[in-house]
Amino acid sequence: MSNRIQALYDIGQSIWCDNISRSMIDGGELKRLLDIGVVGVTSNPSIFMKAITGSSDYDALLDKLIGQGLDTMDLYEGLVIPDISDAADILKPIFESTGGVDGFVSLEVSPKLAYDTEGTIAEGKRLFATINRPNVMIKVPATEQGMPAIEALIGAGINVNVTLIFGLAAHEQVMQAYLNGLKILDESGGDLSKVTSVASFFVSRLDVMIDKALEEKKADGAKVDHLFGKAAIANAKLAYARFQEVFNADGAFGELASKGARVQRPLWASTSTKNPAYCDTMYLDGLVGPQSVNTLPPVTIDATLDHGQSEVAITKDVDQAKSIMKDLAALEIDVTKATEILRDNGVVLFAQSFDELLDNLKRKKAQLRTAG
Repeated sequence: MSNRIQALYDIGQSIWCDNISRSMIDGGELKRLLDIGVVGVTSNPSIFMKAITGSSDYDALLDKLIGQGLDTMDLYEGLVIPDISDAADILKPIFESTGGVDGFVSLEVSPKLAYDTEGTIAEGKRLFATINRPNVMIKVPATEQGMPAIEALIGAGINVNVTLIFGLAAHEQVMQAYLNGLKILDESGGDLSKVTSVASFFVSRLDVMIDKALEEKKADGAKVDHLFGKAAIANAKLAYARFQEVFNADGAFGELASKGARVQRPLWASTSTKNPAYCDTMYLDGLVGPQSVNTLPPVTIDATLDHGQSEVAITKDVDQAKSIMKDLAALEIDVTKATEILRDNGVVLFAQSFDELLDNLKRKKAQLRTAG
């Protein structure tokens, strides 16, 4: 009997899990998720920080690595890369059965490199080669400096998950960077069908910021109740509409598609509902659509199975989405500026998580030395 996640897959939307840990892999939780229809996994520095510092699951391996005299960055990779590699191996049957569409696990380059093009390219290539699995995606943030890195990595045949996309302008640049990368790969004689990319478009955080601005307008007497909780999905619907235009086989993408190139699917990220007044599947139900991915934290996966919707919604009420954006602009709420702030804040938050994890590893290393 089909469940709601499998029903979404039948529509053309893939559900990936926005979480990974050693306990998920060893304890069978990842396998259980795949059995119910989840077809991919994403990670980020915050996820790994919580997994490694919030449990004892990594202690035995960490003690072993510390005993080898590794520095802190090598300790980090010594813990993280086995998780990514093992998850990729578990997901490989899905990768093969879907012809390379799904079955991916993502690993992000160091957030310290978010504004370093050459550093991102070098680390992306190194990580992809080190893990050496065809179903690994390297995560690159959608900063200005990230765009040429996306081109270069795609041009080298490396799968890329572009992260921290909040706005339409950034999404436009990301899609163009992907197309440019495909052209580079094609000109070098590469196989376009062997490289895959997703554009991770963050959702819920935009509503948090815009709703706060709306509260201020409401306090001043403006009639804004109809706009609360509407900006994020409206923004995503406009992004999806543009995705359909860019990756239309009759347009510029057509020639690349004829050589085996895949579309760069939108991936809806940050999909847990931050406002308890909103439905916990809000950022699933409103974004259902073919040729897309929704990456859900475990709690939202459970909610989806229980009461999530499985009807196409992303292509509906696009004119209303445009109207919402016009209404916000009329209130002098600058959505574009908000998305830029959110992207920059996202880089900072990931960097903080990364620093917290490295500091934790340093402390454990020092404690082991003292105990020895």
